[in-house]
This record gives sequence, C-alpha cells and structure tokens, in this order.
Amino acid sequence: MERAGRRFLCPKLDPMILDSAFLHSASPVSLLLCAAAALAYAVPALGARALGGTAARRVLLLAWALHGMVIVRGLFYSAVPRFDWAPALSVMVWLAVTVYLIERQVYPQLKMRWTLAGFGCAAIALALVFPGRPLPATSSPWLPLHSSLGVGAYGMFAVAVVHAWLMTRTERQMRHVAAATPSAGLPLLTLERLMFRFVWAGFVLLTLTLLAGAVFGEQLYGSLHTGWRWDHKRVFTALSWLVFAALLAGRSRLGWRGRRAARVLYIGAALLLLGYVGSRFVFEVVLGRAP
Repeated sequence: MERAGRRFLCPKLDPMILDSAFLHSASPVSLLLCAAAALAYAVPALGARALGGTAARRVLLLAWALHGMVIVRGLFYSAVPRFDWAPALSVMVWLAVTVYLIERQVYPQLKMRWTLAGFGCAAIALALVFPGRPLPATSSPWLPLHSSLGVGAYGMFAVAVVHAWLMTRTERQMRHVAAATPSAGLPLLTLERLMFRFVWAGFVLLTLTLLAGAVFGEQLYGSLHTGWRWDHKRVFTALSWLVFAALLAGRSRLGWRGRRAARVLYIGAALLLLGYVGSRFVFEVVLGRAP
C-alpha cells in the first residue's frame, strides 16, 4: 500500500523526457539568454510603478527582443530542433506581447503590461525546464510552417482572452463603482470589437491548421502519420473549433456580446489549451510518460 502511494506521488519519468529537459537546457548561451529575458520581464512585472511608464515600456521591449532570440535559437540554431507544450506556450506568450506592443501604438491607454510581463517570465522558465522532444526525423521541412499556424492561432486566441478579461472587468466596474475609470483606459465597445477581431484571426489560423493536418498529415509528419486519428489532441481541438464557430455565428446572427460572448470564448480557449499544451503537460509532467 505504501509503495503504491509512493509510485502515485512520484511517477517514473521517461528517460527521454529527462534527457530533453536537462541536457538541452545546459547550453551556456541558452541559459544566459533565458536568464536575461526572464529578468527583463520581471522588472516591469514587479516594479512598473517605481520605473515609470516610459522606462517600463522600454524594459518590456528589451524583454520581448530577448525572448524572440531565445525562441529563434531554440528552433533554428539548435543541434537538435525541439518543440513541445512549453516552447509552444512560450511562442504564444511572445506573440501576445508582440500584439500588445503594436496595439499600444494605436491605443496608448491600453494597460496590461504587468500581466503580460509576468506571463512572459513564467513561459521562459517553463520552456527552459521542459524544452520538449526532438522533432521526428521523418517530418517534412514544411512542418515548422504547420506548427507556426497552430501557435499563431493560440496566440490570437490568447490575446482575445486578455481583451475579454479587460472587457469584463471594465463592465463590472462601470456597474458597481460610481464614476469609475476603466482600468484598461479603453471604451467597452472598443475592447469588444478588438476581442472579436482577434477571435476571427485565431479562427482562420486554426481552420488552416486543421485542414493542413487532415489533408497533408502524412507529408508533414512522414510515415508515422497514417491519416486522421481521433486522439485527445484532435478531439479537443475540433471541439474548440466548433465553440469558436458558434461564437462567431452567435455574434453575427444573434448579436452575442459582453459577458455571454466572453464566457463562450473562455470555453473555446480552455478546450484549445487542453488540445495540445494541456494534454502534453498531463502526459509528460503529471503522468511522466510520452503521449
């Protein structure tokens, strides 16, 4: 009984997972870049008020640039290219920061710098500890493009979720606090319009990802891929696609907006997260075996 409990609490990790997690992260250059990027993210996340707006924006821009260098080095300048749930999460957060930096040029009153900086610091740490498995030797050179479409969809939906959260918080403040100033600094309708724009962008990218995987799966992944399989990843991803399609149809046909639209978006984003990042995390970290 005691031994069974110990096995449950401390699952036996796959040696390949341990090898990928620690040997790959031992590069001094990678460690230096990761440490610099995480530190740069931590500064605006923890000390934005002490720095002031201009200095905090500059440090966030530096963190974004260092984060991009970490991603490029890991994917294109590594002896063994690796990609899994933690690097995918890292790229997703980097895309969200990219969108914020661009969006803030149009809407200077948009304020979510400390939140994204905190997510960026955590994402870099996770990607450093769990860099993932080597890509299959039989995979196609077009596989990174397919992965980029999927990660791009993740990034657009992540930004949409952030806008939905800001919209919900602003609406709550307007209802319960007299003469409250919205925390995001943007009108409620503007936040809602931006949210649906990012939902549309993510939906298009997700549709292209699913079509590419279904039609060109064997060409992308090689002989290991033999047609469409209804595994956990595809089931959750297909369910998320249906939820996002329902959200956009409800917006167009039934006029869904506000909290209802945000709730549907949260459900779709949770299903999408379970489809790849969540399921891989459960298999490799919680269960300690390959998916």
